[in-house]
Amino acid sequence: MRIRIVDAFTDRPFTGNPAGVLLLDTFPDDAWLQGVALEVNHAETAFARRLPEGGDADWALRWFTPATEVAMCGHATLATAHVLYTTGVHEGPVRFATLSGVLIATPHEDGSVTLDFPTAPLTPVEVPDGVAEALGAEPLTAFDTGPNIGDLVIEVADERVVLGLAPDHKALTRYSERGIIATARAEDPSRGYDFVSRCFFPNVGIDEDPVTGSAHTALAPYWSERLGRTDLTGLQASPRSGLVRTQLRGDRTLLTGRAITVIEGDLLA
Repeated sequence: MRIRIVDAFTDRPFTGNPAGVLLLDTFPDDAWLQGVALEVNHAETAFARRLPEGGDADWALRWFTPATEVAMCGHATLATAHVLYTTGVHEGPVRFATLSGVLIATPHEDGSVTLDFPTAPLTPVEVPDGVAEALGAEPLTAFDTGPNIGDLVIEVADERVVLGLAPDHKALTRYSERGIIATARAEDPSRGYDFVSRCFFPNVGIDEDPVTGSAHTALAPYWSERLGRTDLTGLQASPRSGLVRTQLRGDRTLLTGRAITVIEGDLLA
């Protein structure tokens, strides 16, 4: 079967977030899916199979990290939609049946794709004892994103603090189900982004995720409230980096980005 590696939330190879993508006739057993994800060894590998016509969704979609299946993944959804469009397998909006409900991807003439995801709930919490030492920066605020995302959103002093973070990943495992989203207001919005973030997910086998679509379902409402605008752009400032355009629409968040296929080949196992 064909397997592709797609860089998501970027239009340049070797940046953004790479995801494995496989289009299947049926889902094999979970052990095989997990084995492929471990072999690919990117943050997520997406497995999609076509569903019968006439239902609520067009494709079933599952995501696996090298360590576990996850309930939501933005960049691998973008990567899967990109493969469907560039191979001609699907045209127009595509509905994905997932563990997070039906998620819709819509292509645009400029080559970008918009994902329609549920907005993450944000619950203010006390900054946990020890998280400042584990993260390597003093938190200003802390918010829990609920069980579907499973992250702790932490605002720090400024963009330079986000860029300079060198956390103790093992220590971070104590503070949330998936990991920590560290964020700050952009130092200079004229550079094309309104806020910055970095995402550390050691509990699912990803010390730092390059560009995290699902995290922006929490970052969008967080920064929309603070900046007074519903349409924003976030820079995820990992070493690979990438831009995510966000549009807050109440209980839904629209995430827009680009993707590029960098590897295509045959999976023989």
